[in-house]
Amino acid sequence: MKKLTSILVLVLIASTVFGQVDSTLFKRTPRDTSFQKGMNMDAVYNRPFLSVNKLPVAVGGYVEADYSYMGTDGVTEGHSFRIPRLTVFIASTIHRRIKFLSEIEFEDGGREVNIEFASIDFSFHPLLNFRGGVVMNPIGAFNQNHDGPKWEFVDRPVAMTQMLPATWSNVGFGLYGKHFKDAWGFGYEFYLTNGFDESIINNTQNKTYLPATKETSERFEESSNGRPLMTAKVAMRRNKIGEIGLSYMGGIYNKFQDDGLTLDEKRRLHVFAVDINTTIPLLQTHLVGEWAWVNVNIGEGVGQQFGSKQQGGFIDIIQPVLKRELLGFRNAVLNVACRLEYVDWNVGTFMETGGNIADDLWAIVPGVSFRPTPQTVIRLNYRRQWQEDLLGNPPSNTGGIQFGISSYF
Repeated sequence: MKKLTSILVLVLIASTVFGQVDSTLFKRTPRDTSFQKGMNMDAVYNRPFLSVNKLPVAVGGYVEADYSYMGTDGVTEGHSFRIPRLTVFIASTIHRRIKFLSEIEFEDGGREVNIEFASIDFSFHPLLNFRGGVVMNPIGAFNQNHDGPKWEFVDRPVAMTQMLPATWSNVGFGLYGKHFKDAWGFGYEFYLTNGFDESIINNTQNKTYLPATKETSERFEESSNGRPLMTAKVAMRRNKIGEIGLSYMGGIYNKFQDDGLTLDEKRRLHVFAVDINTTIPLLQTHLVGEWAWVNVNIGEGVGQQFGSKQQGGFIDIIQPVLKRELLGFRNAVLNVACRLEYVDWNVGTFMETGGNIADDLWAIVPGVSFRPTPQTVIRLNYRRQWQEDLLGNPPSNTGGIQFGISSYF
């Protein structure tokens, strides 16, 4: 871990020093990242990079910092500042048909360092490309297209981070491809990787919780049960209208045998997701949304607090209200936005009474964002959230102000 940190620091220092010596050595690959331009599957490459003369390596990244003043049922912990993540991209074109890209994230002020993406891509044909390494499982759209500067909200969507495991990546291999004709575009992805383990029902959350497996670093070394996790996605895009994607992720999550000895039946999980992004032409209103369904075979003898079915999602509504030179920035944009969220961690009823099992959350997050450049966003949100416990008691009421900045570099 220390060696990895040292290498990244040296790369950044070297970039800074070279820039002081002769800025003409540098060439920045421009990207308008304020709204999705390509398909979601292109998100790992649709980023700004800084290359040095003819060196084969390009460097980029983004950083986020925010402030919050939140309270739940009249109780608050006061003012809070944080830097949730700093992410570094390192890319290299080994051959015109062989590319390498990595995404390394420093979270919570550097207490955690995660390799979120590190793959080699071999291009044989636009419809046939091979990828291997640490890949980002393409379930939904947010998991791939999660960079902070692309979003108008301080917090990431609850359903995509606490029901699905956001930035969910694993070691594996797969195929992907795209085809374009006139204004239409089609893309697919298919991967076999390591996957989930029994921590999804054996965790401190005391509920079915897929993100718990992210704490298992051994998934980058070996499979927990010898069975691959399959992730597949198809997407279609129409220029000037938007994109829709359908995805599936599933496999066995439990350790069902050891040295040939059967320990348990094979227990599977299945996740289905649909994602959309579109623009209403008349008002240039941007809509971005995603919804997912989770089905888990939790087995007998597990408490009813562990849901076998979950569902949830979000929709963002972003309306540009001002586009012009402002405060010295030539192409500044001011947006008003609103996010609607819902998650149900336990879809079903109690066996004894037939009453609804609650354990759900819904939220509304209005906000204002200012983009001095397409790659930088300053955002102010007001979050109002209601969360019910398992028994459906009166929900806890959370509200407060969030302010943050996020930018590529």
